Amino acid sequence: MDSLTMSHSFDTLVVSIADTSHYFQQQAQKQVNVALTLRNWLIGAYLVEYEQHGQDKAKYGEKLLSKLAATLRQQSIKGLSETNLKLFRQFYMAYPQIGQTLSDQLPMMLQSGINILQSTSISTQRPPTEWQINVFDLINRLSFSHIIELLKADLPLKRFFYESQAIQNNWSVRELQRAMNCMLFERIGLSTDKAAVVQKHAQGTGLTAEDVFRNPYMLEFLGLSEKTEYSESDLEQAIIDHLQSFLLEMGKGFCFEARQKRITFGNTHYRIDLVFYHRILKCHVLVDLKLGEFDHADAGQMNVYLNYYQENEMNEGDNPPVGLILCASKNAQLVKYATAGMAQQLFVSQYLIHLPSEAELTQFIQNEHLA
Repeated sequence: MDSLTMSHSFDTLVVSIADTSHYFQQQAQKQVNVALTLRNWLIGAYLVEYEQHGQDKAKYGEKLLSKLAATLRQQSIKGLSETNLKLFRQFYMAYPQIGQTLSDQLPMMLQSGINILQSTSISTQRPPTEWQINVFDLINRLSFSHIIELLKADLPLKRFFYESQAIQNNWSVRELQRAMNCMLFERIGLSTDKAAVVQKHAQGTGLTAEDVFRNPYMLEFLGLSEKTEYSESDLEQAIIDHLQSFLLEMGKGFCFEARQKRITFGNTHYRIDLVFYHRILKCHVLVDLKLGEFDHADAGQMNVYLNYYQENEMNEGDNPPVGLILCASKNAQLVKYATAGMAQQLFVSQYLIHLPSEAELTQFIQNEHLA
């Protein structure tokens, strides 16, 4: 007891007990999460084994999972709905290598089940690949709720990226969802400053415009072809037709306000393609759409719009407006010199109407893995 002897005030006693309680509760929860993950994997393995080798599988056919879920429910076993059984089967198929660790993690009463699986033709180890996360980290650092999100990745390379980032950055399930929804994998692969993209994402939405605006923007949902000729008005109309998807791609906080917003100088009218209000930045966002490559004149035109909005459209409590030029391509040096020294904030981002291929993204993931 000597090692625990200390000079206690009542408050110190409370803090010591509370900290100890919280620590061991967390440890207990971790063990529960590990056990749940392994249970779900093993159920998935049993299902695959039965579907491949079950002697009476023809008796149930396509109704196997619904019949099985109903039977288990009658036995008061919770959490094994037909939907969950499908997830468990998918989990096993995506991570067969987990079987290598089961013998060390599961109680002896289930060891016979592991031996049965290992004696069948079902492999408990994924074919060798560089895109394979450490199994111990997967089981002990991520919950099954994380794994449900990871199963949505359509490429092993993409899943490996999100596995690695979730473990490295200790992401919650919601943070993992946010990363996948904003297509962090594709965005990093196409960015010239990949480390900055990862850092900005880790910081969350943020309170500055630099943390809000992205490059590039993925507009594949517009259904436009790179080979087909179309005008800037066609691009604008496609965005309006898919406004919900566009707002999701833009990110949190954007509220649509106007299209073809007219401003007048003398007898000359100018039109701003799209106007949004950002409720977190508390400012207007003016968007100019360009089919081709960014030109220095585009920055000058946007600067005019921003100055006009600052003088004539701002309300009490608003911050100065921000400009976003969306173009099909851009030269980074030209953007730098065209926007330097401007009093207003102006961003130039590329948009893509087709998602990048796996080959275009591989190099970054390889570098991340080897770092």
